[in-house]
Amino acid sequence: MSTFTIFLVLITIVCFLLIIVIMVQNPKGGGLSSSIGGSTQMGGVQKTTDFLDKSTWVLAGTLIVLVLLSSLSFTGSLGDNNKIIDASQSVAPKTTEKAAPAAPKPVATPEKK
Repeated sequence: MSTFTIFLVLITIVCFLLIIVIMVQNPKGGGLSSSIGGSTQMGGVQKTTDFLDKSTWVLAGTLIVLVLLSSLSFTGSLGDNNKIIDASQSVAPKTTEKAAPAAPKPVATPEKK
């Protein structure tokens, strides 16, 4: 497994957790957090909203860090060759064909008076 694949799996997990935490939050009365059990039954935490707010910020920060780290680990190639442009392709090939001859100018006919 490559480093980029590991980051991709971690980013996916953090995204799903972030979706769950945001869906559970209580937006100005009556969200899913009120149906879970109020503010005293979720893991012994008395202030559910504070826990959800902190976990949202932590997951969002983790997501940003993972995305930045994955972009640093991405090489852009699937093989062992890490060069994007091969050295033999860096110089433009010379053209050996001659240019086509110019089209002849039309002959002007004398005007009759």
